[in-house]
Amino acid sequence: MLHQQIEQNKRKTVLVMFAFFLLILLIGAAVGYANFNSVTTGIIMAAIIAAIYMGIMVLNSTKVVMGLNKGREITSKEQYPMLWNVVEELSLIAKIPMPKIYIIDDPSPNAFAAGNSPETASVAATTGILEKLNREELEGVMAHEVSHIRNYDIRLSTIALALTAAIALLANIGTRMMWFGGGRRSSNSKNDNGSSAIMLVISIILMILAPLAATLVQLALSRNREYLADASAVELTRNPQGLISALNKISQSEPMKSADPSSAALYIENPLKKESKDSLFSTHPATEKRIARLEAM
Repeated sequence: MLHQQIEQNKRKTVLVMFAFFLLILLIGAAVGYANFNSVTTGIIMAAIIAAIYMGIMVLNSTKVVMGLNKGREITSKEQYPMLWNVVEELSLIAKIPMPKIYIIDDPSPNAFAAGNSPETASVAATTGILEKLNREELEGVMAHEVSHIRNYDIRLSTIALALTAAIALLANIGTRMMWFGGGRRSSNSKNDNGSSAIMLVISIILMILAPLAATLVQLALSRNREYLADASAVELTRNPQGLISALNKISQSEPMKSADPSSAALYIENPLKKESKDSLFSTHPATEKRIARLEAM
């Protein structure tokens, strides 16, 4: 059951990322067709913008995310010995370098991982999680976050965020050019026929709906990787009960005060509001479903 879940979620991730890249090519083609009468031009423009956004995010993601969530790095075991020991032990089991550890001053229990590779990764925990969880529960949560690092979820999340931002920018550029006199519309209107008019309408619809579609794909990826990290955490600890108990406590706690909304999908549970059931706009799977899967292990 454990390894089946891991393999199934890995396959789903490949499909979701393929959908992401297909979407950015489609929006690029739509912008190019609507404004330059050239699908190729639009695709090249989309590829350049996506590459720039991914480069910026990959190079600065940890600093940006920790800054937005008011995380402060701890540099010695004496500051938070239990947390330090748990992260250190799990890193050895997972065979990854020990990530940097950050603390967020917030009474609500929660945690997340950030970075772009195991070598540059970091984990963050709230003061609330250290106060309200025992060692077994904390181990389950940190195993989940270490699994995100080992599975390269942190890199996938960064790429997904960059692609979502790139798609939104492309759609904005495309629609603004259309409304203020795009190149294709002004120079080629005499040559338009019925089929090109239909393609133009489709292109405009794609530009309008693309940011929403990109957000939905990003959230689908986030939910899928949460299931994978849960299963991987059990593989590290051989104890699903610690994570089950932790998820129950975290899901029933108050919303965080320090969490940045754009980082909500990174946390082990949505830090801003409770989500009782799955929906297309959920950042995480329903806690009940996550616990049911863990109990089945």
